[in-house]
Amino acid sequence: MYKRYGDKIQFFVVYIREAHPNSRIPQPSKLEQRVDIAKTMCQQLKLSLPTLIDGMDNKTGIAYGGFPDRLYLVGKDGRIVYKGARGPFGFKPNELEAAIQKELASK
Repeated sequence: MYKRYGDKIQFFVVYIREAHPNSRIPQPSKLEQRVDIAKTMCQQLKLSLPTLIDGMDNKTGIAYGGFPDRLYLVGKDGRIVYKGARGPFGFKPNELEAAIQKELASK
């Protein structure tokens, strides 16, 4: 979708707290650690999407209910156009794409 619609809308990954911290990827206690883990994730997954990092207060993750993952589409006017269910079972890219197409058609 990023390649298909990236010239029409902005895409972001928002890295929030670790869903499954372990000995290999611990729950960061400092922002610098969270940044390092996010960079490693982007490199390992070969992500080309811009990545934003939630602060240690987890305000973004809390406000958007993003734990463990969730898809959102924010309209040009700032309203939430699409809010997917919580992942991983609610992670439905096809629904997001339909919302993107509808939003682009409404312009």
